[in-house]
Amino acid sequence: EVQVVESGGGLVQAGGSLRLSCATSGFAFDDYGIGWFRQAPGKAREGIACVSSSDHYTYYADSVKGRFTISRDNAKKTVYLQMNSLKPEDTAVYYCACRPSGGGLYDFWGQGIQVTVSS
Repeated sequence: EVQVVESGGGLVQAGGSLRLSCATSGFAFDDYGIGWFRQAPGKAREGIACVSSSDHYTYYADSVKGRFTISRDNAKKTVYLQMNSLKPEDTAVYYCACRPSGGGLYDFWGQGIQVTVSS
């Protein structure tokens, strides 16, 4: 059974930090790229960061570049999103998703976790 479980969300003041984790099981983690997405109320889902299966390539949306860092631990089958200098506009539900290394659609999604940044 495939499982993708986010953790580490919560309430933080502006300027603070959080680290999200995405723990996975049930598929060949090493063969998958992992992305973090977020969706704020009334807004479209936004892809904010991703890391390749090889861990050689990362991508960041302009909205988080320089503040967020994505990393993966293949031994633990877990991906992390370190979020620093958080802003109220970072408030959203954050999702982790997994895509085969050959590209295509994200096959597996987590249930999402709330991040709220107060001003």
